[in-house]
Amino acid sequence: MPEFIDAHGIAIVYDVHPATGTPRAVVQLLHGVGEHAGRYAATIEALTTAGYVVYADDHRGHGRTGMKQWGGDAAKLGRLGAGGLRAAVAAVAQLSGIIRDENPGLPLVLLGHSWGSFLAQMLVNDDPGMYDALVLSGSALRWPGSLNSGDLNAPWKVAGATGAEWLSSDHAVGRAFLDDPLTTSTPLAKLFGPIDTLRIIGRPRKDLGHDIPALLMVGRDDTVGGPRSVHRLADAYRTRSGFTDVTTLVYPDARHEIFNEQKQDAVRADLLAWLDARFPARD
Repeated sequence: MPEFIDAHGIAIVYDVHPATGTPRAVVQLLHGVGEHAGRYAATIEALTTAGYVVYADDHRGHGRTGMKQWGGDAAKLGRLGAGGLRAAVAAVAQLSGIIRDENPGLPLVLLGHSWGSFLAQMLVNDDPGMYDALVLSGSALRWPGSLNSGDLNAPWKVAGATGAEWLSSDHAVGRAFLDDPLTTSTPLAKLFGPIDTLRIIGRPRKDLGHDIPALLMVGRDDTVGGPRSVHRLADAYRTRSGFTDVTTLVYPDARHEIFNEQKQDAVRADLLAWLDARFPARD
């Protein structure tokens, strides 16, 4: 279980999952708010089996990093600590640099889910030349009117609801999330506070000067942004950033966590097909 120390002295815990056979590329996986990289085991296994090295950290305040940061106090999980959102973004960028140093010559794919997809958008804005492809899951255009700041579980408020129904149509996923000792269901705005919550707002930068392929994947019933917001994000990457290879995939009857949905195998197959077309197998 390797780790590195960020600019504020926080130990960031991450895992390296080797590829089966000769690696095609490296995938840096960015999890969402209130969760941790361990929830992506099936997706990581699919990627490594297909020839991709995977690096996945537990972000500032989250998972194993958060438990070390907060002295084992699980009640503080999700809080970012000193430096806030900017420090969280910088720490993920620091890991990108480590990945580049440890894997010279291999392309680097940034794969972010939910809040992790917002971090990914920020990273590409800040240093587009660092990455060779961008994959966003459960994302949204980070702009007022395109990002839901209300109750994400509102459509499923019925008697007996757990509050986690918005994650997946597979109710076992929500129950497992609530039972996981390394997760928190505290809303992002409460965890981050008003200033860092506002810092999430932004759009793809104009004229990035670096054209990378982008894949945007979203469930039709995702309440974070949903298809309309993701289509706006795709359009912004085309018209503002100058990306020429932008693909949007919308999954019917799927909610926020498409990699934990009932049709998750098809979602992973789509991801691998898109990646394999852009990163051919190496001898």
